Parts: sequence; C-alpha cells; structure tokens
Amino acid sequence: MNLKLWIFAIQKPVKENDIKVWNSFDVIAKWLISTRATVTQLTLLSGVIAGLLAFRDGFFDFPLWLAMTLGIYFAHSSENLVNDYIDFTRGIDEDNYYRGQYGIHPLVHKFWTKQDWARWFIFAGTVAVACGLFVAFYTNFSPLVIGLFIFGVAILPTYAWPLKYLGLGEILIFINWGMVLIPGMYSIMAGEIPSNLTQLVLAGMAFGFGFGSFNWGKHIDKIEADKKKGVGSLPVRLGESAARMVNIFTVLLAYALVVYLVITGFYYPTVLLVFLAAGRGWNVIKLLSKPRPSEAPAGFDLWPRWFSTPQLMHIRLFGAMYILGIILDIVLRNIL
Repeated sequence: MNLKLWIFAIQKPVKENDIKVWNSFDVIAKWLISTRATVTQLTLLSGVIAGLLAFRDGFFDFPLWLAMTLGIYFAHSSENLVNDYIDFTRGIDEDNYYRGQYGIHPLVHKFWTKQDWARWFIFAGTVAVACGLFVAFYTNFSPLVIGLFIFGVAILPTYAWPLKYLGLGEILIFINWGMVLIPGMYSIMAGEIPSNLTQLVLAGMAFGFGFGSFNWGKHIDKIEADKKKGVGSLPVRLGESAARMVNIFTVLLAYALVVYLVITGFYYPTVLLVFLAAGRGWNVIKLLSKPRPSEAPAGFDLWPRWFSTPQLMHIRLFGAMYILGIILDIVLRNIL
C-alpha cells in the first residue's frame, strides 16, 4: 500500500515507462492511474453537490444517493477505460500521441494486454450496472431512472467513437456534466421532476461547465495531434483561436451563473465563496488569450497539458468552494 502514490495519482497524471515499476504498484494505485482519477474525482463532486442540494430541500435519501454517486463514478471510470481502448485499437494513441505523453496509458506502454484491460473494464462496468440496478429497484423502476440509465449506457461506448470524431464529444460532456448529472440525481431523490428544475440545471451548469471547460482545454492542447490522426473534435473544427474564446466564455459563465443564482434567491451569498477560485480562473483566461506554444517552456513539467492542467486546478478549487458555500447555505437556512 502506497498512500503517497495514491495522493499523487489523484492530483497529477503519473508518468512511468518501466513495467517493473508498474508491477510494483498496488491495485489501488493502478486503478487510480488507469481510470484517470485526476478527472473522475470531479464526477464524485457532482454527486456531492446533488446530495447537498437534495438535503437542503428535504429530499435526501442516503442509500439512493450513495448508489447513484458510486454509479456515476464507476460509469465515468468505465468510460475512460473504453476511451483508451478504442483510441488504442484504432491506432490513435500510437506514435507518442498526446495521451501517452502526459501519463501512463497501460495499453500503449504495454503494461496491459487486451485481456488485462477487459478484466478491469468488466469490474468497473459491473459495479456501475449494479449501482444502476439498485437505484432502479429502489425507486420501483422510476421512468426517470430508466431514462437516465439508458442515456448513460448509450454515451459510454459512443463518446470515444464516433461522437468525438464528429465534433459532438465536447457538446455531450457539457450536456452530461452541466445539465444532467446534478439535476438528474436531485430529481431521482425527489421522486419527481421538481418545480425548480430550471434553477437546478443552472446550478449544475455552474460546476459542470467548469468540468467541460477543462475537457475543452485538453482538446485545444491536442488540436495538432488530433488533426494528424483525423480526430475531428470541435476545437479542431473551430480552430485554436475560436476554441480558446469559447473556453474563456465557459469559465466566465460558471461565475455568472453562481451570481445569478444568488441574486434570484436559489442560493445564499455563501456560495460566492467560489470567487476564491477567481485568481486561478483569471490565470486560465490569461493563458487562453494567447496561442499555445509549440513546445514546453523552460520549467513547465506538465507538458503537453498547457491549457488543461491550469484548468483542472481551477475547477478543483471552484468545486471545493462551491460545495463549502452550499454547506454554509444549508447551515444558514437552519439558523435563520
């Protein structure tokens, strides 16, 4: 057990080319690395936000919330495994492609066979499906649960191909993390479509669009690599300059949505704590206002993640402050 490595794998991608070192890692470290825990943790934050909002409004159901949160986490982990497998088998991740440069890709680095990959995917997928089935039985097969379950199953294999190649992958991520996860989980716990659904969607967008902007930044980082591989992501289709402007807009939109939700009374002003992340947000905007350099500047050891690394640091802090602000919102509502 290597707690230090676990923490590192949650914070940053792990780079390693030696299979002997990989084999020395414990199973938890391998899980965190291969499923990209630097990103899947953000899905857990979506679950926490949905749970807090449901708790605030009197709809919280712990077994239901736990099953849904674990379900979306393992579903996201499964999707990352599928993404790597599809790109690997299609030859996208070969020849020192972006994905293999910034961290361990077990298939590309020959740490896994396809059979090894299948075992990990079956585990992750089985847990995700089991959580989904629990939620379905627990809610007496609510049509809302069935609909969201079908949506999740549909996007799992189609994001990596063909949607990402058609410029639709980024849109799907904005929809899923921005408009589906948080209001969807809340609605399931409420047992109905809530009357404040529009505000819940906006509350989800405030965090989810931050996640989407991180993904968008990653795809800007690999525009040139994707062009060579024939991956027609939306940033590839728009071009770097326009893609950077879209990304700046999504960063600003997250803050604007929080302000709007405070002004309209959905949140208490405590949620304005997200502005403690504005310094990182401003650094992201300054980076996005200029073209990406063609090679790593001196001292920048996270290359090729030029835009995406600062954006990941931003959304982590934004998400943490968002959650803290909601907790304080709940406390104040019970005091005042």
